[in-house]
Amino acid sequence: MIPRYDASTSAAEVSAGLLLHGVIIVERLIDDAACDQLLGELQPWFEQTPVGADAFSGFNTRRTGALLSRCPSSAAMVTHPLVLEVVNTVLWPKKTTYQLHLTQSIAIGPESPAQFLHRDQWCFDSFPFPRDVDVEVATIWALSDFTEENGATRVVPDSHRTPDAQTYMATDTLPATMPRGSVVLYLGSTVHGGGANTTDATRFAVNIDYVLGWLRQEENQYLSYTLDEVRTFPERIQRLLGYEIGAYALGYIDGGRSPMDLVRPHDDNGDHHSGHSFTNL
Repeated sequence: MIPRYDASTSAAEVSAGLLLHGVIIVERLIDDAACDQLLGELQPWFEQTPVGADAFSGFNTRRTGALLSRCPSSAAMVTHPLVLEVVNTVLWPKKTTYQLHLTQSIAIGPESPAQFLHRDQWCFDSFPFPRDVDVEVATIWALSDFTEENGATRVVPDSHRTPDAQTYMATDTLPATMPRGSVVLYLGSTVHGGGANTTDATRFAVNIDYVLGWLRQEENQYLSYTLDEVRTFPERIQRLLGYEIGAYALGYIDGGRSPMDLVRPHDDNGDHHSGHSFTNL
């Protein structure tokens, strides 16, 4: 069973469930109006985005990235207080920062087969992280109702503590069925895959992932947005994008300055952002 919570549940309880089972669902974290707004902003991009080039990406699935500029309403999801508090609690080992790993909309078209099962953290060259180390948290927000028929994400609860070599079959998975506006969170070590869409309608979702600040991001945030675009974002998003020194000295510029000096040469108080930062986002 996938643990389920409502929007009033504390971050501590959600975090505990995620660490214990590797996957949880928070139902109706955003309302129908927010889903409609997101879909409206994404619609032009759905039409321009090509379908996947291989079976993993989905031959009838469209994935649109760089959402912070293409879908401005996604900023509220990227910085949702409950999600960020859970990420901040769950990721370990973390002494300083975490960052945005990727943003993408996922539109699984009609009659699409299921994606093969995988662990997201295999993107790090299949490095065998120790099973008590949690480097990534993924979120998939349902902009359509997620049903077993239309391709709800399929997960293997409790798989996050099993060895990489452990294999799973479709019969081991459960569908993350949930009403639109809900979000499923799972760890980078949790086995999962997009479900088969056997209906005649497209399943719409937004995928936002977070990773420790000392790992490379899957979506290159520095090339996804121009510096002028980044300067228009709130400071919290700028830091999440990676314009924040990770660990002690990862990502500095000019011999030790924080990248925030380029993005925000002076904050509202006229203060400089020089030196090392140890901000917990």
